[in-house]
Amino acid sequence: MKTKFTEMFGVEHPIMQGGMHYVGFAELAAAVSNAGGLGTITALTQRTPDDLAKEIEKCHQLTDKPFAVNVTILPMVNTPDYPGYLKAIIEGGVKIVETAGRSPEKFMDTLKEHGIKVIHKCTSVRHALKAQKIGCDAVSADGFECGGHPGEDDIPNFILLPRVLEELEIPFLASGGFATGSQLVAALSLGAEGINMGTRFVATKEAPVHQNVKQAIVNASELDTRLIMRDLKNTERVLSNKAVDELVTLEAKKGKDISFDEVAPYVVGKYKDVMMNGKMDVGAWSCGMVAGLINDIPTCKELIDRIMLDANTIISNRLSKLIT
Repeated sequence: MKTKFTEMFGVEHPIMQGGMHYVGFAELAAAVSNAGGLGTITALTQRTPDDLAKEIEKCHQLTDKPFAVNVTILPMVNTPDYPGYLKAIIEGGVKIVETAGRSPEKFMDTLKEHGIKVIHKCTSVRHALKAQKIGCDAVSADGFECGGHPGEDDIPNFILLPRVLEELEIPFLASGGFATGSQLVAALSLGAEGINMGTRFVATKEAPVHQNVKQAIVNASELDTRLIMRDLKNTERVLSNKAVDELVTLEAKKGKDISFDEVAPYVVGKYKDVMMNGKMDVGAWSCGMVAGLINDIPTCKELIDRIMLDANTIISNRLSKLIT
């Protein structure tokens, strides 16, 4: 299947694995890329730029296919060494960067100077247009269904994707809520050039996370995610657990008077304990509504092959029969 995404980024299938904290390591990125998709290493999971450089080299040893590095640009008390991370990306020969969070505008000249293509993750049309204006090569349109931060507009993909198509000239991926071949076909029909999956790739054999995390996704339904930090204008979709239930109760009680200091014990520094150690109730962790469509833990190749087989079957059989 050829799309603008596969041709622009040199991959076989229009499927990307997005950056995920304490998930996007070399093992997973290489497995996705070797299966014909676009794998992604998450830069800020690596403590230092030197650590990222080593992870990039490890990924090169595991695959000779293209892979990306995710750089999430966030307001932090202790700002990460972004120039150092970019240096590691450039010197590591990575030619694709996925950016998320705030605008990557201040990094674009450096990235473009070194021939690096940029995919920016956006949750709204206005952000997609800004990404296009500053020179991003593509965007990943992230609907309200997604795990992690869906923005504050609450626009689901069946509205967001056709709106992005109306406004944008550069290619875009559909992100948030994707796991199946039928959804890939739907995304293509709405104008996307492929899909960007997060939660679905967590529940794969190569994902370097604790088995408890994978099983929690398999066991969950589409009703088992919660939205937290809404009153802080930093909305995040997470899987419900004991800590999240406590936080949701606290937020309902405090309303707009809640402070980040009150939320912090539930969200700061919890990811490693969940993802690496399988302590499922210590805090909040991102998970999409798509968990309701995830019923197994395949290899990345099995998953991508299945998605592509189902998509091609739907296009060649069911949809072609509808044309008279």
